[in-house]
Amino acid sequence: MKTGTLVDTGPLVAFLNRRDGLHEWSTERFASLPAPLLTCEAVLSEACFLMAGHPGGRSGVLRLLRQGGVRIAFRLGEEADAVEALLAKYESVPMSLADACLVRMSELSRNSRVLTTDRHFAIYRRNGRQVIPVMLPPKA
Repeated sequence: MKTGTLVDTGPLVAFLNRRDGLHEWSTERFASLPAPLLTCEAVLSEACFLMAGHPGGRSGVLRLLRQGGVRIAFRLGEEADAVEALLAKYESVPMSLADACLVRMSELSRNSRVLTTDRHFAIYRRNGRQVIPVMLPPKA
């Protein structure tokens, strides 16, 4: 897998929703990071679900994909065993499918970092014990 920045649902939604409290932070990250940001279909599914109540929100998610701002860089079918193991390991957190996919993506691309608003990434570990490099908004 190509090395780069892995993007989670929160920054995508904040970037597309001008009313989101993290819109400015996300916009600055998107502007400063080289495109495409890498993601998985589970993240895009979550983002489309969360943007459903916003006019043009789901189209905005897919437009980012079509225009190359984000790129799907993960095949869940090939990584299902590893993702399932992560879901079991973090069942008490609980870990979403999107989070498990991003953790697995970070295992496959050692030099990657995760752009997220999800503080659970401070708990998650890749390859058992390694801290996952993350880009989080400052705490309020």
